[in-house]
Amino acid sequence: MKSRLLRSALHALLAASLLAGPLAIQAEARPGQGGSMGSRGSRTWSAPPVTRTTPYSTAPMDRSITPPTAPAPGYGAPQMGAPFARPMGYPNRHPFLTGLAGGFLGAGLFGMLSGHGFMGGMHGFFSFLGLLVQIGLVVMLVMWLIRRFGGTRPGANGSGMSPPRGSMPGAVPASPTPSTGGAPVQISTADYQSFQQTLMDIQSAWNQQNIPAMQQMATPEMVSYFNEQLSTLASQGARNVVSDVRFLQGDLAEAWRENNMDYASVAMRYSLIDLTTNATGQVIDGSSTTPVTITEVWTFVRPSRGGRWLLSAIQQAR
Repeated sequence: MKSRLLRSALHALLAASLLAGPLAIQAEARPGQGGSMGSRGSRTWSAPPVTRTTPYSTAPMDRSITPPTAPAPGYGAPQMGAPFARPMGYPNRHPFLTGLAGGFLGAGLFGMLSGHGFMGGMHGFFSFLGLLVQIGLVVMLVMWLIRRFGGTRPGANGSGMSPPRGSMPGAVPASPTPSTGGAPVQISTADYQSFQQTLMDIQSAWNQQNIPAMQQMATPEMVSYFNEQLSTLASQGARNVVSDVRFLQGDLAEAWRENNMDYASVAMRYSLIDLTTNATGQVIDGSSTTPVTITEVWTFVRPSRGGRWLLSAIQQAR
């Protein structure tokens, strides 16, 4: 009797573990599992510019092998052009000039107020006259410094204009698009087609749990994340299958060159069937009939001398 009860309890625990285990997985189990991960070179911790496809910026990286730098600008709000970066009516300032003039002015005023300025030690009329002279000297010095060094620094541009971004309706851009910063990188029609095809191929390799195929399409960092996600699903007795992947819209956020590598961050919207089952084939998440629409920014990298574009980062749109 006791052994029969023990076996029944064990069977109940096993059934509960098969059902409850996969429920702990992320609701979005497609490649990347709805997270932001990977590397974008020196721009890893900076938000890609907004586009028509991603008008509300992107989420910051959750995981990356690139060490974090300064707080990333632009996350949480659409990026604005240069005219909105500072209050109107204030010219560009030279940091050294500002510090130097402020030091002179502060030291002069402190001396005046304490009675130990340039002409400290005098009394009566001459002390008052010395105060006026000090004020005049400080004002003249500051005005001269501003006229001498206060011009716009080379390369500064307050126009707020940015190069036009490319679009990829059906992976056919209107024209090659220059980068938004750094050395110019031309993105061709063939490049857009490659981005779209890589999106499809990675979904297919994910379904087949084909890590060698992913190694041909993504950086080692991204492959390690995919491998970890697939292993976690397998350890939970779950399997994720994506199907009916359809590219809907896309455009280029930015493209640049650094350290002999070309980068392109592309906003893409696509739909797919995202279905997760447990070890018994029972559906535990998703739908086999209702597609979900996904908007992400995929960053690709390749050597500047040419070669295949590899997926190096995925970021979720807000």
